[in-house]
Amino acid sequence: MARGQRGQAAVELVALLPLVALLGLLAWQAVVAGQAVWLSGAAARAAARADALGGDAQAAARRVLPRSLARGTRVVGEGDGAGDVTVRVAIPAVVGGVELAAVRTRARFAPQEG
Repeated sequence: MARGQRGQAAVELVALLPLVALLGLLAWQAVVAGQAVWLSGAAARAAARADALGGDAQAAARRVLPRSLARGTRVVGEGDGAGDVTVRVAIPAVVGGVELAAVRTRARFAPQEG
């Protein structure tokens, strides 16, 4: 092995570590965004069901979501038991904790006879 090539693999590895870390963060951010999209549907259905039954739609939506997603959640509905609500779930950034985007999901649950 030539004298000038010793340690070249270690230098290349150190040079690639930031790229590997960035790719890992981007992959994790995609997982968090996918979870927010998936769970926003469940939260909207729970909120619509609660609204149709005369319950608290906001609380029902928040119970479905993990704490990190429940923080930025807003439920907009008629509040008259119509069972038609829209849930807005914020997608938090993996690093920094700021809101990157939001997902809006609408659900309807037929009003129930009480």
